[in-house]
Amino acid sequence: MRSKQMLTVALIIESGRAFGRGLLRGIARYARTQGNWSIVYHPWEWDDKTPRWLMQARCDGVIARIDSVALLHALQRLKVPVVDVRRKFRTPGIPMVGSEYRLIAQLAADHLRERGFRNFAYCGYAGVDYSARRRDDFSDYLGKHHYKTLIYEGGTPHVTATWERESAAMYHERELGAWLAKLPKPIGLMACNDMRGRQVLNACRIRDITVPDEVAVIGVDNDEVLCDLADPRLSSVIPATDRIGYQAATLLDDMMRGTRYLSQEVCIAPLGVATRRSTDVLAVEDPRVAMALRFIRDHACEGITVEDVLNDLSTNHSMEMSRSTLDHRFIEILEHSPKVEIMLVRLQRMKQLLVDTDWTLPEIAARVGIQHAEYLSTLFKSKFGQTPGEFRRSMRHP
Repeated sequence: MRSKQMLTVALIIESGRAFGRGLLRGIARYARTQGNWSIVYHPWEWDDKTPRWLMQARCDGVIARIDSVALLHALQRLKVPVVDVRRKFRTPGIPMVGSEYRLIAQLAADHLRERGFRNFAYCGYAGVDYSARRRDDFSDYLGKHHYKTLIYEGGTPHVTATWERESAAMYHERELGAWLAKLPKPIGLMACNDMRGRQVLNACRIRDITVPDEVAVIGVDNDEVLCDLADPRLSSVIPATDRIGYQAATLLDDMMRGTRYLSQEVCIAPLGVATRRSTDVLAVEDPRVAMALRFIRDHACEGITVEDVLNDLSTNHSMEMSRSTLDHRFIEILEHSPKVEIMLVRLQRMKQLLVDTDWTLPEIAARVGIQHAEYLSTLFKSKFGQTPGEFRRSMRHP
């Protein structure tokens, strides 16, 4: 097709969730760069049937969240290029773009582990594909670190659609609360999404289970409305929905211009964790380690050393401790030394600054308490497998 020929693109994406809205923003961003896309979009939710207008749209391509066989077959009958941003069905000729599930689970697990939790649980929806994948990735990752994951997926077997299973879970809060009450405490819990996370928090409140001290809860999708409505406010893994939408649009544009994909699947890493009150806790029984962790997380980017940590314990908390004892307790509880903890806090802050600012590497190094930018760059690559520049580009440009 000629580059200036107008292309009609239909979008079948739910707008009632933050994930869908993020996809739409990414698609819109790509469409603006092209100048020849005409978007056909009507608000749609997962519980809606295949839209009637789709068959009359005369579109050149479709980007869809394909959640049912009926919608899949309807799209195939159109005989136009289709990109799937749901990743539920593997269909030859329909490429898929979505979040990297493994990294979502890893981020959630590490977030809880960094707060000192050694008991872990997962709450999902029975029979829902994305929930099962996140469950398996979460439990497998923790299993490699010799932790067991306790799982709850109370379900309603007579319903089949994803939205029906999610909605039906609202009527099982008493059962969920009974399960939560029996869990070993304190415990870190991953919910399959923010909706499920809110249900867990509601059940905790009904059962008088303290959050985050007894149960810390992290969701997925960072739906800010849902997270802010939760009590306490819900921490959540942040998917790169804008980038997913943009990449899906890029693939569709290629297909409308003649490129064929037989089994293309693009998985995009999440951006990080939005920490809110539901996980704002240090689940460490040793008060000296807890105080040391708090000091490190408050002051790591000010250029502190382990000696500063020991001095704070002694001067401000009357907790005398030798360097070797502190090292031993950190390794025993957190599986790394206080020196490593200081660097991990700095690297996480560095990731945030790389995404949120246009500062140079020397400017960022100064902000996180490192004198030499080259040293910081080496540390960053050894930890994350990318240079700071590669990471910044990957977060900003699909």
